[in-house]
Amino acid sequence: MSARPVPRALSERREAMAMVAAEAERARSGSGGLVLLRGTTGSGRTALLEAVAEQAAAHGMWVLRARCAPGPVAPFAAVRQLFEDGPELACPTMEPPGDADSGAALHRERAAWLWRALLEWTEEAPLFLAVDDVQLADPLSRGWLTEAARLVERLPVLLVATERSQYDVEPPAPGLAHALPPHLVRTHTLTPLSPDGAAELVRSVAGALPSPAWVDDVVRAGAGSPLLLHALLDDLAAQPPGRDGAPAVPDTCAALYPGAYPAAVSWWLDSAGSATVDVARALAVVSDGRGGDRDGDRGCEGARDGAGHPGVYEEGDAGLLADMTGADPARTHGWLTAMTRLGLLRPGPDGRPRYAHPLLRDAVVGGWSGDRRKAAHGRAAEVMLRRGAGAEAVAGQLLRAPAPFGSWAADVLLDAAARAVGAGRGEDAAGFLRRVLDEEMPSARRAAVLTELGSLEFAGGRSAAGLPRLAEAVQVADTPGDRVRSAMAHGTALAGRGEVRAAVGVLRSLEQRLTDHQGLARTLWSASALLSDRDPAVRREVYGRLRETAALAPGLVGTAGQALLVRYEATAGLVSAQAAMGRVRALLEVPADPLAESILLGASAAVALWADELDEAERLSGRALAGQRASLLHPLQAALLTVRADLACARGGYAALLADPGTRHALEGAGDARPRMDAAAAAVLALVETGRPEQAAALADRSEARDAAGSWELPRFLYARGRLRAASGDPAGALDDFLECGRRQAEREVVSPVVTPWRTAAAECRLALGRPEEALALAHEELRLAIVWNTPRTVGRCLRVLGAATGGVRGLGLAEEAVRLLRDTPAETELIAALIAQGRQLVAAGDRTRARDPLREAAERAERIGAVRLRAVAEHVLREGGARRAATPYTGPAALTDSERRIAELAAGGRTNSEIGELLHLARRTVETHLTHAYRKLGIRRRAELPAALDRLPAGGT
Repeated sequence: MSARPVPRALSERREAMAMVAAEAERARSGSGGLVLLRGTTGSGRTALLEAVAEQAAAHGMWVLRARCAPGPVAPFAAVRQLFEDGPELACPTMEPPGDADSGAALHRERAAWLWRALLEWTEEAPLFLAVDDVQLADPLSRGWLTEAARLVERLPVLLVATERSQYDVEPPAPGLAHALPPHLVRTHTLTPLSPDGAAELVRSVAGALPSPAWVDDVVRAGAGSPLLLHALLDDLAAQPPGRDGAPAVPDTCAALYPGAYPAAVSWWLDSAGSATVDVARALAVVSDGRGGDRDGDRGCEGARDGAGHPGVYEEGDAGLLADMTGADPARTHGWLTAMTRLGLLRPGPDGRPRYAHPLLRDAVVGGWSGDRRKAAHGRAAEVMLRRGAGAEAVAGQLLRAPAPFGSWAADVLLDAAARAVGAGRGEDAAGFLRRVLDEEMPSARRAAVLTELGSLEFAGGRSAAGLPRLAEAVQVADTPGDRVRSAMAHGTALAGRGEVRAAVGVLRSLEQRLTDHQGLARTLWSASALLSDRDPAVRREVYGRLRETAALAPGLVGTAGQALLVRYEATAGLVSAQAAMGRVRALLEVPADPLAESILLGASAAVALWADELDEAERLSGRALAGQRASLLHPLQAALLTVRADLACARGGYAALLADPGTRHALEGAGDARPRMDAAAAAVLALVETGRPEQAAALADRSEARDAAGSWELPRFLYARGRLRAASGDPAGALDDFLECGRRQAEREVVSPVVTPWRTAAAECRLALGRPEEALALAHEELRLAIVWNTPRTVGRCLRVLGAATGGVRGLGLAEEAVRLLRDTPAETELIAALIAQGRQLVAAGDRTRARDPLREAAERAERIGAVRLRAVAEHVLREGGARRAATPYTGPAALTDSERRIAELAAGGRTNSEIGELLHLARRTVETHLTHAYRKLGIRRRAELPAALDRLPAGGT
C-alpha cells in the first residue's frame, strides 16, 4: 500500500496505520485475519478506523462497515450492518420462536446465512470488514465475529474492529479476543496524544495566532484526548477573541457555547459505567478548591514514584473516594493511576490527585444538580473527618455542603479558621467563619464568631461587611466581658475608618451601662483613650477627663489608664524618663483588670522604649502581643506594632523590620491598594537606611496620606518621608515634611522629641540650606525638651546636631559629648550618627588623623547592622579626610588584622591577657586594645563569645 497523506489528527497513529496496511496487503493475497484497535474513550479509534478503511478502499478492497451501539438490539444486528448492501439472499426471520430449541436452531441458520453472504462477497473482491465499538455488539454478533476470525485466515478478508480498552472502577467484560488464540489476532493499543502531538493538533485547528501558553491551556483541558480537544476547540471557536486574538480558556463550562466539550465529557463518563461516574464526580467534589490553580498544575508533573511513573497515589486517596461511593478501594486506586497516566488527572503540589484542568473538573461534576453537589460535599466532609483529615480540608467541604450540617460542623470550621489565621490567611479564615454562622450555636459563641469575622473583614478592606457584624456582636453577646471585647473591636474599626468620635461614643455608651463592673468600665475608658489618638480634638477631651479623674481618684481609671497617662505626659514633655519608668514599673506590680492588661503592658512598653530600656520594652510588648488574638481588632494593636518597629529602628535591625509581615505587606502591596500608614513609615525608614531610596520613594508615593488628617500615624509618615527626601538630596522638601510633622504633633499636644525628633531633623535641613541661625534655634529648643526627658539618646542626638550647627571648637566639644553619652545607650544608629558628626568636626578642624578612628568605627558599626546609608556617609567623610578606601570589610572575622586574629584566637583558647602578652612579647594594654578592636569587628561584647565568632572565619584566615 503506497503512502498517503496522514491527517494531523492521526499524526501519532502512523504505527497503527502501517500495521493495518500490512495486514490488508496479506488479506488481498488470500491470508486474512483480525486486527483489534483498542483505546480509551475519545482516543480516536473511530477516526483511525475510517482512515484505514479509506486506504483499503483505495487499494481495491470492498469496505463493509458496522457501528455497534448500546441498548437492546435484534440478534446479529451488528453483523447484519456489514451486509446491508450485500447480495440478495433468502434471509431467515429476525425474531426467534418462543421455543428455546427452535430459537437456537434459527440462530444457527442465520449465522450460516451470514457466512454465505460473506463468502459471496469475497468472490467479487477482497473484503475489509470495519466494526466500530465491538464491545457494544450484541452477543450473537460477537460470537459470529469471533468464529469469523478463526475462519478468515485462508480468505481475502481482513476484519478490523475497534474496542474500548479503559480501566474502569467496575471490572470490564471479556474482550473480543478473549476466546481466540494469540496468533489469530493482531492488537494495537492507542495511547493518548503526547503533549507535542496534542499541541500540533490544536495549532492545526486554531492556526498560528495563539500563544504557547494558550495552546498549553487547551492541551491540559483536553487531557491528550482527540475527542475532548476537538470538542473544546469547537466551543472556543464560537467565543469572542481575547487580547491576543484567542478566546480565553474558561474554568467553568457555563462560559462555553454551544457546549460540545461538556457533552463530550458526559459521553466519556457514560461510557465508563455508573461506578466510575460516581468515583469521578466524588473526586471532582473532593478536589474542588484545590484543582483550580492553573499555574500550580504545571508544577505537578514531577510527582512520580520510584519507577518514574506519574500518579502513584497513596491508598488514602482511593479509600476516601471508595468510602464516599461504596466502590472497591483497590479498583478505585487503579482508576486514579490509570487516569493519571492517560492525562486526565495530575498529582497536585500536595501529591493528591486532581483533574488536569479546572474546566475538566467542572465538566465532570456538571451532570449533578446543585443539591446533589452539596450532598456530595457533605458526604466528603463526613468521610474525611472519620478518616482523620485536617480541619481545613474538612472545612473546605463544609463550605459547599448544605447548612446547617451537624453539631460537629461548627467545631471543625472554627478550628480551620484558627489554623488559617495562624498561617496568615485572613481571607480563608473569614470564609470559614461566614460558614460557621449558618450553624446553630449558643449566643456567646455567635458573638465571638461575629467579632472575629467582623475584625477579619474590616482588616481585609471590607468595612461595609465588617462593621455591621461587629455591631451585631455587641448586641448578641450575653456576658459583660464578651460585650466589652466586641465593643472594643467595633470601636477600633470605626476609628480606623476615621469615625473617632463615634468610636469613643460606642465605648462610652457601654461603659455607662457597666456600673456593676468597674474593671470592665475602666478597660473601656483606657480603650477610648487609645482610640482618641486618631483625632486631636477627641484626644484632648478624653485625656482631659482621664487626667481630672486620676488626680481625684486614681483607682477609677485603673492601672492601664494610669499607664496611658504616663505615656501622655512623656509625649507632652511633662515628666522625666526616670520618673516615668518608676511609675510604670510600680503599676506593673499591681494586678490589672484582665481585659486591660495588654493596654497596661503596651503603654509601659512605649515608655520603656523612649527611656532607652529597649530590652524591657521588647519584653513588655511581646507579652502584650501574646495576650491578644491576631485576628481580633483591638485599640492597642497598631500602637504595639509601632513600638516593635521603633525598637528595630533604634537597634538598627532593618533586616528584621523589613521581614516583618506587616512591613512586608506594605512593600508587596499592588495596584492602588494603600498599606497602613504606620507600616509604610517604618518600611520607608528601613529602606532608606539600607540604601534603597528608589524603593522607599515608590512606597511613599503609594502611601500618600489623603484621609488621615488627625491620625497619630500621619506625623510618623511625614517624618519618614522627610528622612527619605533628606537622604535623596532634597533638603527643602524634607524640611517641609519635618515642619508639617511638628505642626501635626503640636495639634495632638505631643511636644517631646521621644516620638518624632522633627526639630533636629529640620535643623539639619536648614544647615544644608545655609540657614545656621534657624538650625541653632531648633536644636536649642529640642535640647531643652530633651533635658526634661533626660535620656542619652534624646540628649545625645540634640548635642550632635547642635554641635554641627555651632561648629568650631565648641561644636567639636558638643559632638564628642554626644558620642560619650550615646555609648551608654543600646540605640546603635544614634551612636553611629554621632561618630560621623565627630569625624566631620575633626576633619573641619584639620585633624584628619584623629578623625579616622571615629569614622572607621562608625563604618564598622554601620556595616555590622546593615546600615548602608550611614556606612556610605562615614566612608565619604573618610575620603574627604584623605583616607584611602578600605580593601577589607570593616566587620566580621575577615576584618581582623593578623595581630587581632592571633590574640583573639589565644583568648578564645582560654589564655588571660597577661599570658597572651608574655607569649607575644606585648604590653598588656596593647593586648587589651587589640581585643577591644576584635570585639567591635566581630559584633560581640564578651570573651565567651569569641569561639563562636571566630568559627565564622574562612579557612586560611583573612
